[in-house]
Amino acid sequence: MDTASEQERPKWDNKVQYLLTCIGFAVGLGNVWRFPYLCQIYGGGAFLIPYLIALVFEGLPLLYLELAIGQSLRKGSIGVWHSISPLLGGVGVASMIISLLVGLFYNTILAWVLWYFFHSFQEPLPWSQCPISENRTGYVQECLASTPVNYFWYRQTLNITPDIEQSGSLQWRLVVCLASAWSIVYICFIRGIETIGKAVYVTATFPYLVLTIFLVRALTLPGATDGLRYLFTPDWALLMDPQVWLDAATQIFFSLSLAFGGLIAFSSYNPKKNDCERDTLVVGIINSATSLYASIPIFAILGFKATSNFNSCIDSNILDLTNAFDVTEGNITMENYESWLTYLNSTDPDKVSSLNLKHCELQSFLDQSASGTGLAFIVFTEAVIEMPGSQVWAVLFFVMLFSLGLSSMFGNLEGVLTPLLDLHLVPSWMPKELFTGLICVFNFLVALIFTLGSGNYWLEIFNSYVGSIPLLVIAFCEIIGVVFFYGMKRFSDDIESMTGRRPNLFWRVCWMGISPIMLLVVLVAYIVVQVQKHPTYPAWNPEYEKFPESEVKPYSDWVFAICVLLSTAPVVSIPIVAVYRLIRRQTRPQTGSSLPNPYDNQAFSTESFKAL
Repeated sequence: MDTASEQERPKWDNKVQYLLTCIGFAVGLGNVWRFPYLCQIYGGGAFLIPYLIALVFEGLPLLYLELAIGQSLRKGSIGVWHSISPLLGGVGVASMIISLLVGLFYNTILAWVLWYFFHSFQEPLPWSQCPISENRTGYVQECLASTPVNYFWYRQTLNITPDIEQSGSLQWRLVVCLASAWSIVYICFIRGIETIGKAVYVTATFPYLVLTIFLVRALTLPGATDGLRYLFTPDWALLMDPQVWLDAATQIFFSLSLAFGGLIAFSSYNPKKNDCERDTLVVGIINSATSLYASIPIFAILGFKATSNFNSCIDSNILDLTNAFDVTEGNITMENYESWLTYLNSTDPDKVSSLNLKHCELQSFLDQSASGTGLAFIVFTEAVIEMPGSQVWAVLFFVMLFSLGLSSMFGNLEGVLTPLLDLHLVPSWMPKELFTGLICVFNFLVALIFTLGSGNYWLEIFNSYVGSIPLLVIAFCEIIGVVFFYGMKRFSDDIESMTGRRPNLFWRVCWMGISPIMLLVVLVAYIVVQVQKHPTYPAWNPEYEKFPESEVKPYSDWVFAICVLLSTAPVVSIPIVAVYRLIRRQTRPQTGSSLPNPYDNQAFSTESFKAL
């Protein structure tokens, strides 16, 4: 890069801003609602073993590579990979497309969070009871058949259709919330890293304050110890399931926000002399520690919810037994329920059987796992109702979710804007603030699809297919690009000039062997798992005979085609650009052929292997 352009490039005010921005980008909603869920279904503490192995040998090496290459070449994702080799220009384009697509649905989740936040000030909370029917003679039947929490989410928030092929109409309340979410992102992003650097002081730190408040409160709730015991009790047998290792590898990968291009862009604003190895360890360790830290209050609260449901179940059975056997009220209690049930079963088993008593077992309530929107907007909101001062806890929870999502949106938007600005695709007469605004307006208009009645179904498709295979492919190409095209010796020299020391043997072995092999294995295993089953989705259908259970439906052929398109289209640019460059190289007039090839850096020369 020339000196003039280097001087024009923005810089962070200080190191704290940079680290907070990277941590805010990496630590997102998945740390709160995905990691605890995986721990729960995959043997509690036993899941930490594959998770930590994936962190050490896959996550941290890739994180180090992105921070180092961005800081060294001081460009966005497209500029970095094009400068390494024109054949790799498609890698940066793929990262930019992924950031754009993920930002579309990620900010929609923030719109849902705003909707719940606005309703959290009501007394009582609107999802705590069923609304009155239109004829004012009772409660809405759909709500009575399910729960007030489910009804508020599926009907009053999403107004969801019973099938993905029924689009429904735009939900204007969600359109307003979506516009508000994009406006907030724009205000925080209007001057690039100048305003982001100020915003992250709040957005990256506030969630830790709220998590600590929740931790203190949650540990005092009845049933909290049951939730924590359930979370951390290891089930070692589950480690023999390959799916556990696959999910651990993908979780750490997506949790660190690798391959989006945002981390490369953020590190490009660093001074040349900066210890990017230490930054890698700080960001990686804090990200994983946050996942563990968030799991404690989340599962303490889920333990409280399971205990409350268990007690309600027992109370319902006690009431039925008291009325059926004419037992004096208060004689059957929670403590002696089992002995009374055994006694009544022995004296009049037919009468007890006719009551159809509920099967009450604490373990079954703890087994009711949920992740993603199900955890945030259904399970947690139901638990908040039972907590004293429920409005305060609801407000805190949704402000925390919004802060987590907002800081991650900074990285997604940066992954789109920086490459475009670096490639000078923005007209010189257009202010950067106006261009940023146009990008936000474009994203808002496209994201309107998620405010339709079928919007939640489409959001799940984007979440499942955009953020999976494409990211693995991009990350694999990044490692290949650095090792084969840029060269390990040259990369090690760059790191030495930036940090004062060469990368140690561990990093070099990971980059040249362990990490790409792990990525390739995970990618192939993921594809094999996906092709063995036709994808389905849970639909909310009040006409379903087993309602309120979700009706599991297969995707129709045209929807499945879109799923495949979302998995492949973002990375199609990688082979297209490579083939185009090769054709250009072959058809270019061979003048001055004696000149050395500036991209032939002999990555695997003898000196490269000496670097090991």
